[in-house]
Amino acid sequence: MNSVFIATSLDGYIADRNGGLEWLDKIPDPGESDMGYGAFMSRIDALVMGRTTFETVCGFDIEWPFKKPVYVLSTTLTEIPEKFKDKAVLVKGSLTEVLEQIHANGHYRLYIDGGKTVQSFLKEDLIDDMVITMIPALLGGGYPLFGELRDEMWFECVKTETFPNNIAQHHYVRKRD
Repeated sequence: MNSVFIATSLDGYIADRNGGLEWLDKIPDPGESDMGYGAFMSRIDALVMGRTTFETVCGFDIEWPFKKPVYVLSTTLTEIPEKFKDKAVLVKGSLTEVLEQIHANGHYRLYIDGGKTVQSFLKEDLIDDMVITMIPALLGGGYPLFGELRDEMWFECVKTETFPNNIAQHHYVRKRD
């Protein structure tokens, strides 16, 4: 099962024009809710993220935030930086080949993270469900969550939840014929 857990602006952007995420911090969260992230992560075996997302996480001034294995998809990285070699594994190849490598390690329930990575998985119809948290802001441009697809894809909204400050979260499951 390949799952997405991500926040977007109302106009569908996951990062601003400069690739920044600071806009996500502009809405206070007095209850400090994780908005279901902990429960989501408890169902996940490993994370699959693209190079840009990996480099963004590496640039945060915090401890490594993941306790699960992390696989980094990249066509340009030749190796994981020394500081993070015990934190992530570089994987290459087609998505089918990458999934075979990851599944061979016993990881079947995957968190797919990063705009281009999510788009790549969607193009191959490899996303089973998505939890999308809508932040009530219009960025007017930036890095979109969704890109072009070969065919239409239909999802069923199985849950909607509202959090403080008008944040809405929708859980979609892929409808397959």
